[in-house]
Formats: sequence, structure tokens, C-alpha cells
Amino acid sequence: MSILLQVKKLSRYHKTPTQQIHAVDGVSFDVERGSFVAIVGASGSGKSTLLSLLAGLDMSDSGEIWFEEQAIHSYTEEQKSQFRRRHVGFVFQSFQLFDTCTALENVHLPLEMKGEQNIEKAMKLLNDVGLGERLHHYPQQLSGGEQQRVALARAFCTAPPLLLADEPTGNLDSRTGEKVMDIFFSLREQYQSTVIMVTHDRKMAERADVIYCMEAGKLERTR
Repeated sequence: MSILLQVKKLSRYHKTPTQQIHAVDGVSFDVERGSFVAIVGASGSGKSTLLSLLAGLDMSDSGEIWFEEQAIHSYTEEQKSQFRRRHVGFVFQSFQLFDTCTALENVHLPLEMKGEQNIEKAMKLLNDVGLGERLHHYPQQLSGGEQQRVALARAFCTAPPLLLADEPTGNLDSRTGEKVMDIFFSLREQYQSTVIMVTHDRKMAERADVIYCMEAGKLERTR
């Protein structure tokens, strides 16, 4: 497989009056195109900070991020925004749906942001995640599991080359979480997206192709 993403000696520090905390400490790794990578770690280990750096949502103190041989670490904020819009999908623990938009409108929004009007594609994805009869429901009318399925449909709607998932089952019970992950894997296979998922759930991580463990800002491959 070819390399989609390269991370080289990436670091992010947080300064307090008495010390400098290494949230991400000299991390280096490659991600192959089409792979599913899980990063496991306890709360505060730095895994969510790492994900924010990869997405260009946070700025590193040192190191490099290369996406398809493009130097993301040297991009301006506008270039990073364009990069996310064109190449990255997101799934968050807290769903991050717009309360004033229906399920269909939430899923269609990334397409609109790219200047594409394709309501049929958004409807198909909601059907794919089992919500074909809930198109016009608002988030507050949906269960947690249903909201995360809407979020999955939205994330895959633009068929992103890279999908970043931050604790996608963290707000769900174990049974619902497993169902959501089944859908996640089905969509990932259908759209051939490369996935990087951070999680504290080792059972979920076991379904990935590659597993890293993160502790105190350090990353170590365990599979």
C-alpha cells in the first residue's frame, strides 16, 4: 500500500506557571492508504490533541505532517480549512450535529460546503445507516445511537480520503456502540476511507488493522 499520511517528530506543549506539559511528545508514524488505525490511551494521554494536530485544528510546536506529500504543517489557516473541507471527515464523541437542522440537512451540509447539491446522496447514506425513515427528524428527536449514525453518514458523505474519529462510541452504551462500529466498518469498506480512531476502549481498537498505545504524549505501536 502507498503512504497517505506521514507524521515526523510531532510535538505539542502546554505551559503552566511551573512546568511544560508534553501533550504530544516527538511522535512519528506513517499511515497507509486504506488502513484503519486505532490509537488507544487513557484520558489525558494526548490522543485527542494528536488528532487535532492531524486535522490542522491545532498548531504543533515542532515536527511535520505530510498528507499525500503535501506539507500540512506549513499551511496557513485558510489552507488548513480547505484541506479539511476537501480531504477529511470527522466523527466526534459528542456527535456535533446542528440542533436546528434535520438529519438530512446535517448530512447534506458538507456537500453544500463543497458547492455540491446532491440531496439523493445524503438520503442514500441515511438509508445505509438505517435511518431512512428519520430523514426529517431533528437531533433532539433521535436517540444517542441514532445521532451518531447521522454523524457517520455526514462524515462519509463527501467520501473523504481520511476520516478522523474521536471516541466515536464514548457516549454510547456497549451494545449501541458495537452496532455503531459495525456501521462504521461497513461505510469505511464501501467508501475506502483511511481511518484514524482514538479511543480508550481496547475492545473497539481490536477491530483495527494497526494499533498504537499513547501514554504521556508518547506513541508506541502494539500491532
